[in-house]
Amino acid sequence: MSTATTVNAPPKKKSGGFTGAAANYIDERTSISGLVKELGRKAFPDHWSFLLGEVALFSFIVILLSGTFLTFFFQASMAEIHYEGSYVPLKGIEMSVAMASTLDISFDVRGGLFVRQMHHWAALLFVAAIGLHMLRIFFTGAFRKPREINWVIGFVLFILAMAEGFTGYSLPDDLLSGNGLRIIDGIIKGIPLVGTWISFLLFGGEFPGTAIVGRLYTLHILLLPALLVALIAIHLVFVVVHKHTQYAGPGKTQQNAVGPPILPVYAAKAGGFLFIVFGVIALISSLFTINPIWNYGPYDPSPVSAGTQPDWYIGFADGALRLIPPHWEFVLFDRTWSFNILVPLIAIGIFIVLALIYPFIEAWVTGDKREHHIADRPRNAPTRTAIGAAGVTFYAGLWAAASSDILATHFMLTMEGVIHALQAITLLGPILAYFVTKRVCLALQKKDREIVLHGFESGRIVKLPGGEFIEVHQPLDEYDRWRLVSFESYEPLMIRPNARGKIGPAQHLRAALSRWFFEDRIAPATKTELEQNHHGEH
Repeated sequence: MSTATTVNAPPKKKSGGFTGAAANYIDERTSISGLVKELGRKAFPDHWSFLLGEVALFSFIVILLSGTFLTFFFQASMAEIHYEGSYVPLKGIEMSVAMASTLDISFDVRGGLFVRQMHHWAALLFVAAIGLHMLRIFFTGAFRKPREINWVIGFVLFILAMAEGFTGYSLPDDLLSGNGLRIIDGIIKGIPLVGTWISFLLFGGEFPGTAIVGRLYTLHILLLPALLVALIAIHLVFVVVHKHTQYAGPGKTQQNAVGPPILPVYAAKAGGFLFIVFGVIALISSLFTINPIWNYGPYDPSPVSAGTQPDWYIGFADGALRLIPPHWEFVLFDRTWSFNILVPLIAIGIFIVLALIYPFIEAWVTGDKREHHIADRPRNAPTRTAIGAAGVTFYAGLWAAASSDILATHFMLTMEGVIHALQAITLLGPILAYFVTKRVCLALQKKDREIVLHGFESGRIVKLPGGEFIEVHQPLDEYDRWRLVSFESYEPLMIRPNARGKIGPAQHLRAALSRWFFEDRIAPATKTELEQNHHGEH
């Protein structure tokens, strides 16, 4: 007679009530706990410059929340009505429904003006934070392999953020936004052959048309936010996959990131920082008025108002148009070719494309195919830093030109004199900025090398037995020495023949660019030099 063996199952852990049961139910079907555990172990370097990306992310959250509130009250229609709201100076004035609904949000909806200003201030901060974040990435070389694609995604995010800001800025149909759209219409019509047709398609007829506000509204609340959310999600996934960059220091290597784990330490800090950003935006919105459309009034195409300025991030495009000398158009094949519009478009397009693909250009010039997880000090990459300074100067010249009329009136200068000065700054400024920045970087590298070899000046004077007076130098500690010597000095690429034994024009160009990129370089102090210097001092 056989006896059946009973295997007792291990006792189940208590689920902790309804919440625990629900958590177990979800985890058994999604295995989300493993993902959270894996993600929580990721180290996040604790440095203030990494917060710029978080400021951008949190600003975007404020934009989504405030924008959702505003969509319930804004009416994207260009139908003409007479305003009958509570703002007395504009009572009875003919305006579009879009303008009237914006005034109603500002004066008749409880908290509407506050939320509207939060939306606008958060949009400005969003673009500014992305721009500063990308400058930090550029100057520290954080775009190198394996993060080239993430740089492209970030740059596209920057362009989309500017487009999102411009579409929202144009929705109220006030005098300021109407002038901005008029500039866009002029640029589009300046494109040969197809410009007029594109303008008619976009505006729904001759400017100002009947459909532009509705189409911009669709872009502003639907298409562009969807693209931004998708790209932000992909960007964050790549940040986790590639690991975070970090600055050099003892214990930090290309393979091991150093910093607090995301869960729970960094997540708690990020949550607190979210409320700080939200509070700062709310404080600014409650104290400082922005975009007071009631002062501008509804848009009228007939007059041209002086002193109207676009939001700061779009200023470079307006400034480029102002810097072009007059009489740059001619008639050919019964068509007007407006090079005063085409040249700025081409110049800005080239500038944007070069910035977009710069990681691939630098990798090709340097021949560097290794992965990089340690951020550079800007001084240790003098050519890259100089290129960045030149690009910033070029952008600043275009940006300042957008306020040329304001500069002329406020400082009692001639308009021609301001334009000529800004033309010189925009064309010659980048060249000067490049050479000055590169010389400064090389000088700082030489100073670092001297400090590593001889230490800091202590200010203490000692008399030697032979009567000589010397200043005692204080040696560096391990962290400072590591920070000053832990970078690599690259050399120009050597020209090598191809499989056929020939050296083509592309190889000659690459070698010439490599020599230019590394023509002046300061090698870090080696271990042998440190030992020799130490023995020499003794």
